[in-house]
Amino acid sequence: QVQLVESGGGLAQAGGSLRLSCAASGTIFRINVMGWYCQAPGKQRELVAVISSGGRTNYADSVKGRFTISRDNAKNTVYLQMNNLKPEDTAVYYCNAAVVSDFRSEAYDYWGQGTQVTVSS
Repeated sequence: QVQLVESGGGLAQAGGSLRLSCAASGTIFRINVMGWYCQAPGKQRELVAVISSGGRTNYADSVKGRFTISRDNAKNTVYLQMNNLKPEDTAVYYCNAAVVSDFRSEAYDYWGQGTQVTVSS
């Protein structure tokens, strides 16, 4: 089994910064794409940023130029550096990882428990 544990959420002022971390543990052969998604109350879960095992990235238009996704493959960890935060960034942020448990297996999607990010105006 695989677990994703998120940390780094909290309260920030508009214009401030937070750094989210998500560490995967368990039976892991490799991790393909990792990403961050956000969900505000009453809204759909939306992609924030994704990063491939080779470091290629994609971002939602709303966070381009403000957020940076990165990963440390040796630690099975993905990060989201959130700069110039805006009140509309307020949401629960969920970590996602496509994990291959052994070399014969397909990748399976895993989700973290979510971490709250609140940005005050």
